[in-house]
Order: sequence, then structure tokens, then C-alpha cells
Amino acid sequence: MQIDTMAGAQALATEFKQVYQQIQAEVGKMIVGQRDVVDGVLTALMAGGHVLLEGVPGLGKTMLVSTISQAVSLNFSRIQFTPDMMPADIVGTSVLTESANGGHELTFQQGPIVSNLVLADEINRATPKTQSALLEVMQEKQLTVGRSTLKMPEPFCVMATQNPVDQEGTYPLPEAQLDRFLVKLVVGYPTEADYHTIIDRTTSGEHISINPVTNAETLCRLRHVVREVPVPQAAKTYAIRLVMATQPGSDYATSTVNENVALGASPRGIQSLMLAAKVQALLNDRFAVICEDIQKVALPVLRHRIVTNFKAQAQGISGDDIVGEILDTLGIPDLL
Repeated sequence: MQIDTMAGAQALATEFKQVYQQIQAEVGKMIVGQRDVVDGVLTALMAGGHVLLEGVPGLGKTMLVSTISQAVSLNFSRIQFTPDMMPADIVGTSVLTESANGGHELTFQQGPIVSNLVLADEINRATPKTQSALLEVMQEKQLTVGRSTLKMPEPFCVMATQNPVDQEGTYPLPEAQLDRFLVKLVVGYPTEADYHTIIDRTTSGEHISINPVTNAETLCRLRHVVREVPVPQAAKTYAIRLVMATQPGSDYATSTVNENVALGASPRGIQSLMLAAKVQALLNDRFAVICEDIQKVALPVLRHRIVTNFKAQAQGISGDDIVGEILDTLGIPDLL
């Protein structure tokens, strides 16, 4: 998609924001509060990335994903991860079937991963072997079974949930898996006012109907619009320095990073940072990224890409703390 004029760019930005707000309003019928979480999920959906939702049970993570699938009119699939699940339960397997002429043949039966919007519920309850079945699908948007390769339908998005409390039968996601999520969103408890609304909305006889406000074709087109948003040199430089600041030993790493971080963000992190910032620019009626857009999405994009060492874990220093300090200390570059 090529955008020829400023007027054309502004029209696309207006359409993008309008569709985004329509989805947001429809989701708000079902989801109470959690504005930052809803915005983060929709940002990843519009940017073409995957989402990791972390929170204790009962906060509405599953409901949020299901509601979005209805509002966007996407094919929805839910996978409930368990310790005894096998990779074939996700991607599918070849089965022996009877053919029309009475013989037998091997036929591939697709697994639940073949869908537009996939909810990987309690992903950290599956073993690493099963978790790894998602790696190729999330990165390449395809799956390989035997000698056959199957492309995922467009748009494709994996939204995974996990419980942050270590329990028996859970397996932490490896760094290679975490890096494939565009954002990690922490779902917190509702406010007192939200609890009142939750009671009124969920324990009465009222039926809430979610109406589709857009479709897969429009979403794919708007994802192309996101990628067409230009990034000025100053914003690009700031994003690069922000990512490098998470890497111990780099020119922009602080003493806190050098002492407490084992692994920083990879190039995939800056790709995610740019895409999320482009969505923010469009939502603010701009067809160009500024440094403030990058700052707003830095925490959800980078928090899960920072691996702290034992010293940091002993002192209770988290990835959130590291990103917060970097944002406070890293100045906006002056390239004039």
C-alpha cells in the first residue's frame, strides 16, 4: 500500500482511529475498567503482534479475548493448556481415513491453532515441548507437519494468558517464547467503583450483546496502514538507544542495567517498539511517530524482554523497574 498525499494519509489515520474506537467501545460493553489492558491488546491486534496477558484467575482475561473476537468478527479458537497436552493437540496430526474407493489414506486434520484469533489459556501449564509448538506459528505464521507447510489465515494473532503465581504443574515460558509476544500486559485487580459495575452487569438478568463493528479484511488493510507510518530520524534514534539501554555493557546502559540485567531486548524488541509506537501515532491523529509515542509503549513492549540476574531477583528488582529507570534517565536525542 502506497500513500501518495498528505490528505490521503490523514484520511487513513482518521479511519484507523474510528475503527479502533468502535472496537474499544464494543469491548467496553463487557469488560469493566482495565483501560490500559484493553488498549494494549488492541494495539497489538492492529500492529499484527501477539499478546501475553498475566494476572491471577478471575480478572476477565479470557472474556476480553473472546469479546474482541466477536467485535472484530474473527474466527476464534481457544486452547486450554494442561500438563498432559501434546504438540499434536495444538497443530494437528495426520490420521488414517477411508477414501471414496474403499482404500485408506493419511489426511491431515488441523489443530485449533489454525484460526484468526487464538486464545492460549494458561499457557504456562503446558510442558516446554508443547509450548515450543507455538514458536514457528507465532513467528512465521505457518506450521510444518511432516513435509507439509500450512499458512495461517490472515489476520492471525495469539493471545496467551498465564498465572503469575508459581504453582505446581506450571512451566515458565523460555526467553525465545517470550520474545515472540509484541507486548506483555499485567492485569490488575478492579477498583472499588469497577466492582459495583461488575456486580450490576454480571449478576442481573441483563443480556449483553457484542456486535461486530469491523471484519478481517478491514483489519488486514489497517495493519498495512500502520506499517506505512513514517518514523523521523529523531524518533528512530531514540528507540534504538532505548533498546540498547536494556543491554548490559552497551553505550547507553546504566549502572543498574549493568549490575542487574543478564539479557536485554533483542532486535525483535525494537521491531515491536516501532509497530506499537506507530499505532499510538495514528490514535493521536498523526501520520508520523514522535518520541512520546515510543515512551508510552516502552513498558509493555520491553518488560518481558529483560532477563534479570540473581542479584536483581534477590533484591526484588523487576523488568518494570529497569524500564522505568531507563525512561527516566535516557534523554530525547537532539539531531538538529
